[in-house]
Amino acid sequence: MKIDILTQKAALEDRVKKGKETISCPCMECKTFTKFEDIKQIEYHLLRNGFMFNYTCWSKHGESLASSSTTSKNLDANYIDENNAPHISHDSYNVNEGNDNLNEGNDNLNEMFNDLETNACNTEQEKLQQIFIDAEKPLYVGCKKYSKLSVVLRLINLKTNYSWSDKSFTCLLELLHDMLPKDNELPISVYQAKKLLCPMELEVERIHACPNDCMLYRNQFEKAHTCFTCGESRYKRKKENDEYDDDVAKNKPPAKVLWYFPIIPRLKCLSANPKESKLLRWHSDERKDDGKLRHVVDSPQWRNFDHDYPEFGNEVRNIQFGLSSDGINPFKDMSSRYSTWPVLLSIYNLPPWLCMKRKYIMLSLLIQGPKQPGNDIDVYLSPLIDDLKILWSLGVDVYDAYEKAKFKLRAMIFCTISDFPAYANLSGYSTKGKQSCPVCEDQTRSKRLKHCKKNCVYGASTFPSAKSPLSNTYKRV
Repeated sequence: MKIDILTQKAALEDRVKKGKETISCPCMECKTFTKFEDIKQIEYHLLRNGFMFNYTCWSKHGESLASSSTTSKNLDANYIDENNAPHISHDSYNVNEGNDNLNEGNDNLNEMFNDLETNACNTEQEKLQQIFIDAEKPLYVGCKKYSKLSVVLRLINLKTNYSWSDKSFTCLLELLHDMLPKDNELPISVYQAKKLLCPMELEVERIHACPNDCMLYRNQFEKAHTCFTCGESRYKRKKENDEYDDDVAKNKPPAKVLWYFPIIPRLKCLSANPKESKLLRWHSDERKDDGKLRHVVDSPQWRNFDHDYPEFGNEVRNIQFGLSSDGINPFKDMSSRYSTWPVLLSIYNLPPWLCMKRKYIMLSLLIQGPKQPGNDIDVYLSPLIDDLKILWSLGVDVYDAYEKAKFKLRAMIFCTISDFPAYANLSGYSTKGKQSCPVCEDQTRSKRLKHCKKNCVYGASTFPSAKSPLSNTYKRV
C-alpha cells in the first residue's frame, strides 16, 4: 500500500508553498507532530503504524478544510460503537461520561478547523490563520507530541469540566509554565488562554434592559438612555442629575442586562460537523418505527404538524425545539430571593438518549435578577423570537457536512416544558382564579372557599378535561 502520486504531489506542493523543508507524518505514532524531509520515510511510517484516526481531511498537507470529506465507511464505524453503548456521551470532553477521553492524543482539532473555516466571515480570516499557526507551533522547542493550541484547549476543557476558578487556573498555568523548558509557548493567565481560543467562541449579545422589565435597548432603542414606558434610567446612577454621554459605552454600568446566545450560529456549527449532522437526521433515518411511542416524533402532535405543514415536514433536517424556562437561585442560598431565569432549547431531532444531554441543550437566554420577570418575560424573549421567525418563515442557508451540500434550514418550537406558574408567564394565560385550568377554560368547575379565601378547582382528573369530572378532590389555586 503506497501513497498515491496525487497525494505525494499535493503534499510536496504544500511544502513549497509554505516555504518549509519538512512534511508532517500522519501515522498513528507521529500524529502530524513529527516532520520528515523525505516522503519515503512517511510512507514507511504509514505502512508500519497506519493512519491516525479521524484525519480524513489532510489540512496540514495542503487540503482545504471547507472542502474536506468524511468517508461514510469511517462514519458508520463510529456509529456502530455508539449504538452498542448509547449511554456513553458523544461529547469527548464531558466529565460525567467518558473521562478517559481527556487523556487521548486526538483533540478533534481537524473537525474544529472545519467548523471554523466553514462559518468564518471575511473579517475573521486573520484570526483563523493565527489559529492554524498555533496548531502547528510546538509547545516548546523539540516537543513532538503537543502543540500550543492543543495544550491550551485541553486545559480549558479540564477547567470547564471540573469547575475550576479563574484564580486557581491561573496558578496552574503559572506553575506549568515554570516547570516546562525555557521559552515555552504556554500562556500564564486565563485571559491569555481565552484570547488564544477566541476565534472558536460563539457569539454572545449583552442587551441592556429596563430595570422595571418594560423594554430592551435594541433595534431602534439601542441608543436610548431612558425607558420609553416608565422613564427609568438605563444605567446605575448615584445622582439623578448626572449627564448622559452620547456614546452608550461611556456611561455608567447598565441597571439590568439580558444575555442572549444566538441560536443560528450554533445550528450552523452542528450542521458543519458530519457526525452531528447525521445525528440530526436520526428521527427519520434510524428510528425504529413500529407504532409504539418511543420518541417525540411518534406522537400524534408531530404527525399532525407534518400533515398541516408538508413543506416543513418533508425536510427531515428541519429542527423542532422544546423550550424550557424556570427561575433559579444562582447563589445556592436558601435565604436569598434572587431569581435568575435561563431559557433552554432541546433538540428533538436527536436520539432519545441524547435529547437531554448537556452538550445538546442550548442555553439561548439568561435573564438577570434580582427578581423574576413574571408576565414581562415576553420582553426578554423578543431576541429569540426574532431568530425563530427567521428560521420559520425564511430559513437559513446551512452547509450539511454529512451530505456535503447546502440546504435551507428551518426550525420551530414544538412544545414548552415548565411548571404551572411558569406556564402562565410563558403562555400569557392566567393560572389563578376561577378559570385557572388552561384546558377547561370557561368551563372550569371552581369554588371560592369562604374561610381560607382561596379558589379551588374540583372535578379534575390526572389529565384535566371539562367533559370528564372524574374526581371529587379539591385543588386550591
